[in-house]
Amino acid sequence: MADRSIDSLPLPLEVRAKLAELDLELSEGSDAKEFPRHVCEEARHNGIALLSKYPSELHAITDNTFVQLDTKSKYNGDITQKGYEKKRSKLLGAYLPQPPGVEPSLPQERRTPVTPSSSSRYHRRRSSGSRDERYRSDVHTEAVQAALAKHKERKMAVPMPSKRRSLVVQTSMDAYTPPDTSSGSEDEGSGQGDSQGTPSSSQGSLNMEHWISRAIHGSTTSSTNSSSSTQSGGSGAANALADVMTQTHIENHSAPPDITTYTTEHSIQVERPQGSTPRAVPKYGNAELMETGDGVPVSSRVSAKIQQLVNTLKRPKRPPLREFFVDDFEELLEVQQPDPNQPRPEGAQMLAIRGEQLGVVTNWPPSLEAALQRWGTISPKAPCLTTMDTNGKPLYILTYGKLWTRSMKVAYNILHKLGTKQEPMVRPGDRVALVFPNNDPAAFMVAFYGCLLAEVVPVPIEVPLTRKDAGSQQIGFLLGSCGVTVALTSDACHKGLPKSPTGEILQFKGWPRLLWFVTESKHLSKPPRDWFPHIKDANNDTAYIEYKTCKDGSVLGVTVTRIALLTHCQALTQACAYTEAETIVNVLDFKKDVGLWHGILTSVMNMMHVISIPYSLMKVNPLSWIQKVYAYKAKVACVKSRDMHWALVAHRDQRDINLTSLRMLIVADGANPWSISSCDAFLNVFQSKGLRPEVICPCASSPEALTVAIRRPTDDTNQPPGRGVLSMHGLSYGVIRVDSEEKLSVLTVQDVGLVMPGGVMCVVRPEGIPLLCRTDEIGELCVCSIAAGTSYYGLSGMTKNTFEMFPMMSSGAPISEYPFVRTGLLGFVGPGGMVFVVGKMDGLMVVSGRRHNADDIVATALAVEPMKFVYRGRIAVFSINVLHDERIVIIAEQRPDSTEEDSFQWMSRVLQAIDGIHQVGVYCLALVPANTLPKTPLGGIHLSETKQCFLEGSLHPCNVLMCPHTCVTNLPKPRQKQPEIGPASVMVGNLVSGKRIAQASGRDLGQIEDNDQGRKFMFLAEVLQWRAQTTPDHVLFTLLNSRGTIANSLTCLQLHKRAEKIAVMLMERGHLQDGDHVALVYPPGIDLIAAFYGCLYAGCVPITVRPPHPQNIATTLPTVKMIVEVSRSACIMTSQLVVKLLRSREAGAAVDVRTWPPVLDTDDLPKRRPAQIYKPSNPDTLAYLDFSVSTTGMLAGVKKNYCWEVEDSYTGAPGIYTQALPSISINQFTHNMSHAATSALCRSIKLQCELYPSREVAICLDPYCGLGFVLWCLCSVYSGHQSILIPPSELEINPSLWLLAVSQYKVRDTFCSYSVMELCTKGLGSQTESLKTRGLDLSRVRTCVVVAEERPRIALTQSFSKLFKDLNLNPRAVSTSFGCRVNLAICLQGTSGPDPTTVYVDMRALRHDRVRLVERGSPHSLPLMESGKILPGVRIIIANPETKGPLGDSHLGEIWVHSAHNASGYFTIYGDESLQSDHFNSRLSFGDTQTVWARTGYLGFLRRTDLTDANGERHDALYVVGALDEAMELRGMRYHPIDIETSVIRSHKSITECAVFTWTNLLVVVVELDGSEQEALDLVPLVTNVVLEEHYLIVGVVVVVDVGVIPINSRGEKQRMHLRDGFLADQLDPIYVAYNM
Repeated sequence: MADRSIDSLPLPLEVRAKLAELDLELSEGSDAKEFPRHVCEEARHNGIALLSKYPSELHAITDNTFVQLDTKSKYNGDITQKGYEKKRSKLLGAYLPQPPGVEPSLPQERRTPVTPSSSSRYHRRRSSGSRDERYRSDVHTEAVQAALAKHKERKMAVPMPSKRRSLVVQTSMDAYTPPDTSSGSEDEGSGQGDSQGTPSSSQGSLNMEHWISRAIHGSTTSSTNSSSSTQSGGSGAANALADVMTQTHIENHSAPPDITTYTTEHSIQVERPQGSTPRAVPKYGNAELMETGDGVPVSSRVSAKIQQLVNTLKRPKRPPLREFFVDDFEELLEVQQPDPNQPRPEGAQMLAIRGEQLGVVTNWPPSLEAALQRWGTISPKAPCLTTMDTNGKPLYILTYGKLWTRSMKVAYNILHKLGTKQEPMVRPGDRVALVFPNNDPAAFMVAFYGCLLAEVVPVPIEVPLTRKDAGSQQIGFLLGSCGVTVALTSDACHKGLPKSPTGEILQFKGWPRLLWFVTESKHLSKPPRDWFPHIKDANNDTAYIEYKTCKDGSVLGVTVTRIALLTHCQALTQACAYTEAETIVNVLDFKKDVGLWHGILTSVMNMMHVISIPYSLMKVNPLSWIQKVYAYKAKVACVKSRDMHWALVAHRDQRDINLTSLRMLIVADGANPWSISSCDAFLNVFQSKGLRPEVICPCASSPEALTVAIRRPTDDTNQPPGRGVLSMHGLSYGVIRVDSEEKLSVLTVQDVGLVMPGGVMCVVRPEGIPLLCRTDEIGELCVCSIAAGTSYYGLSGMTKNTFEMFPMMSSGAPISEYPFVRTGLLGFVGPGGMVFVVGKMDGLMVVSGRRHNADDIVATALAVEPMKFVYRGRIAVFSINVLHDERIVIIAEQRPDSTEEDSFQWMSRVLQAIDGIHQVGVYCLALVPANTLPKTPLGGIHLSETKQCFLEGSLHPCNVLMCPHTCVTNLPKPRQKQPEIGPASVMVGNLVSGKRIAQASGRDLGQIEDNDQGRKFMFLAEVLQWRAQTTPDHVLFTLLNSRGTIANSLTCLQLHKRAEKIAVMLMERGHLQDGDHVALVYPPGIDLIAAFYGCLYAGCVPITVRPPHPQNIATTLPTVKMIVEVSRSACIMTSQLVVKLLRSREAGAAVDVRTWPPVLDTDDLPKRRPAQIYKPSNPDTLAYLDFSVSTTGMLAGVKKNYCWEVEDSYTGAPGIYTQALPSISINQFTHNMSHAATSALCRSIKLQCELYPSREVAICLDPYCGLGFVLWCLCSVYSGHQSILIPPSELEINPSLWLLAVSQYKVRDTFCSYSVMELCTKGLGSQTESLKTRGLDLSRVRTCVVVAEERPRIALTQSFSKLFKDLNLNPRAVSTSFGCRVNLAICLQGTSGPDPTTVYVDMRALRHDRVRLVERGSPHSLPLMESGKILPGVRIIIANPETKGPLGDSHLGEIWVHSAHNASGYFTIYGDESLQSDHFNSRLSFGDTQTVWARTGYLGFLRRTDLTDANGERHDALYVVGALDEAMELRGMRYHPIDIETSVIRSHKSITECAVFTWTNLLVVVVELDGSEQEALDLVPLVTNVVLEEHYLIVGVVVVVDVGVIPINSRGEKQRMHLRDGFLADQLDPIYVAYNM
């Protein structure tokens, strides 16, 4: 409320006094204000101002723990709203600061320019009337404003989230109809009127609000533009939310600044996204070319936001992090230490409080049925119930005579007309459902008493309107557990139930099969004259079952016995002093709780007349209940606070109402501590209409204990009701204290009267052993009474805990031999036995050991002004468990006309207010579109269903603010690295630190006997010539097209001849010399192979390069150009199609075509043979260059240059081809493969896979680098087997191509990539049956190897195996290989040897670089699959990457490899010798210091298994964990991106892919959304939750993007650094970017 901040103005005392007088005059004279006629309809738009000012006398009572407020004085005033505004402006005019550029002499009204938003405000009502009166408290509003004022000094620099324009447009005003805010939550009564919440009648108050807003948020500055990925409109009110450093242009994205020393000073600027200019830049284009209108390079935008977030998070947290503990293997979360200064209870132990004795009245009936029989026969004409239509006219009057006869008729039909005589469907004691709408109490009453007379047990439930009603499934479970088979309903209700096309009532989800039985008389048989129901005295049989919805959404049935039912009616009769023939108006739900007890049961016992007001009438005419009280001269009315609030909003239309007849106004939700404001405001307005203060009687009730306490109507007007003003800080520790500090953070509660007659009450501690509380301690109220529920139906364990609880004294002795019932209410017993309730157990949230009540949080949120952004009464507050503590979540419905910035400002103010008032952080605050939260049958928010939707990610919010950095204070301590094994360790033989040294090797090549003729040749070119002579017609290569037919094939002789012609072409047309480099730019196929061998024949060094994509030349061609330049290629060889592409106009626009080296077209070859074929002089000379795959930054602590992976960046789909950003300075290099290494590699693979000329091998890989190139081009020539080549791009046209080829050619060995396997799994999942009918059979497959340079993807390989098991694929055939940049093939499953093994390791230990094996299914277990068998001639050892010392078995370290086919080094134009030496020529620091090893850059471990390998020795299995240079160091621990990504993908069904990276020590998570853009914001909390829960990490930024944005290379591996650069350059066009606080 802007008015509250006048305290900050330098006003003289007399002015302040006049202002206070004016406020009082307005609030007391509010009757004089004119309201429009249709105010009832627009309650949600025009709230009224009711400022109740009470002169108070404070009486300290018992230990200074309790304060009473006595209200006696009344003031009368007469002022209109307009007059108020005019006088107020006049008083304040001289003291308001003048905005710059405004003439002081101008009238106040003309100073503020009327913007679109301010002009609409001009017509709205004053903001003080906008708040929900239920939660209204002047003191509390002052506290909230004071808390917010504190924040004006330390401005929160909260980065605005970025939202795609389309996402904002869809939340426009036209998209929604305003929700029906006349609806209220059943438990909280949260249906409230609503208003726009802004000053109206004078521009002066607008100006003041603007000034106060500036005082709170800092001065306004100009805003900056932004790219179209963010869009929002609105005023500059949110201008100081962001602290964006627009001048900071971080040049080098690959070297993030150290956030601990990064400091800059900038003016405060707001990001005001324009959203008008469409994006014209390609994904991952050149960032430096893009600037916004104000000249700020776009590349600085995202990093500036992140830097701003970092700066915000560097501020000290409250509370500070305490000391943590760490043991060897796992991180321990902080154990919450008690606050030494927390208040503790000091009072004496309380005693049980006994209610007055239940009087015995002679004419009380022995049972309720007996009462009905008496009144039905003695006074049959007496009115029992009057129902109303939606116009407020009496619809039907049910007399006691009709109730008696119709109930008998229902009872007779239930017992005798369902089923057969021999086998009746319903017997006495059976349960039946009562399904009646809220506007038909008469039919319900007849059915209910019919059940009582038939001695069956009614279970009243809500009408299921659709099959997906909120909570309907749980109701079904209750009916099923109660054994319900019959549902009684009315004719109208039966017709309205959803039906199938055949007319049958649909089976509701989770419901048992029911017989629907209509209870209208015309459908029933008349009972015989001699049939009468057997009416017994009340006994312990169950009378009815009342359903109760728990905090978690589950529904329980509370059983109430007949004796409890009767005793409860007697206790209510005594407490409320009911007499015969009194009239009672009931607005409550008559099927349960207070409405049932007063309006259906106790009324019949006393022959009272009930006027039932349906909910539908209240929506149309909120004053209807007051009108009926006046019309019928009713003595009693049963209402909720929301009904009082609605009446306040609408009462000005009525002049002729009088409430003098009312002796008791029962407030059913008096247990809600915030109901006091409704009671006070209602009394304040209606006192002039004859309402007496003592008439208002709040009561407390619960389904388990029935009525717990009720305030008695009294004639003594001098005895004020009890009031308590309690410190919220004290309440959070469970003690009663007066707020001694600021007297602002308080909760005012009213008493709910005395204990019920015949009952005993005590207060016990809410958790642990039920010990009695002290007198100044808050606990759970417990009741011992006959008039209470007896059990939860069918749940004996829960029943024992709730209904059979024995409170204990501090000595350990029970206070009574009789059991008590827990009420679920939190409170205390005050002076004079008055009961006070401060909240409910269901609304209790225990955060870091402190208790907070959901209702209190709601009240604080509603006190934050201005409230024009959210709908009142549509706020849900609950807690979720994340990382072993409860976290507070607030969900509110947002108005469609509020702007992004305004809503975001309100959200950040709510966070500040809750932090200031309750000293607790909010974990998540979300705004959802209007009318979208799940509703209860009476229209309130269905809390548990809302929580469920939040956790499932189906709420679809339009704004989300997550604050995990400020809330989560129990993270493990950052790890301090321990010194590992060093040279000083004791080494004995092959033991280190007591364990076997982790080393293993493949078979010894020297000892393998094979008849390999190729061994006698040192060079592949010689092998090809030999094969062309000996087996000229043997087919080496067969290329398939997308239809599965042979597109091309090559025999040994054809390949030899074609290679010769290419060699001639290189020498004659290209004029190349020995050792010149040639770029081969071909699509996957035969031409590439021929060109490769042509280069070898000519003595040139080939480099295979992926051709540019025809549909994406602008992005892909610069990459080709870069490789050609880096490799210093003397010419380019390619096909005619690619030549045309290179010379096209698009290519000319992308690169300078004049700088290309000569381009040779191999479609036009010379006819001659070369004079001689080149033979290298030395086997160690260069055979070819392999552009390897790596896009990451660090290796073993040495700064590593980037390896260009250009081939890698293209997945085959247009538009997903990334390029290394030229703006980043990086060294470029590739790997050298000598002739000797090439031959050794081919031989090793031949031996491992047993490849011979008679074999056929299917290869579905990209042939541009790594093992894919070796298998595609080299192995067939060396081993002589036939390679069936399947380009992966063809699978996009025909996903079954690869598997059909494997089946058709009866292939035993096949190689593929993860992307191919994923394509088959996703694309063929539903087609296995049709493939089977087409004859696809995979039974001959012996090895199906996935070629990869990463940890095996066990989930993908397992799902592939399971999916194609039906096509006879042996699951044992599927395995993976492992190779890397220094050695292309280290492991490969092969044909002999044991099957791949899988182990489970503890993920937490892995973060500490330790391996700890656990059982499958253990918490935090991670499955790791062996990466194939070690190839012959390969030795590996596990070394510490820092110390370079050998490690023991099952220790995590870097995999080092020694082999004849290791690459010989990097080819680099910069000649970085230190890097070359470190990667390819490393030696151990101790142990075997002579052997030269190559460092793979991958972490893994060796484990000796119980299996036997081909040599008869125990098998050593290698497990690859992840790349060292991709691992993220966070909080001193090592995290592998794939682990976090796996958790994130699992968190929501719409997340198809995920990639994570770090920037300035913040974890950034990018997720691809396969679904509606409306789901984007659902993902933010789920992603944050799962990473916290499973990895103990806080996500800094969540980026939601479209499918296909995360770059993936040809082998299916993510290019995380490309993604990071694209994100920081603002090139991803994200759907949503959330910056977690």
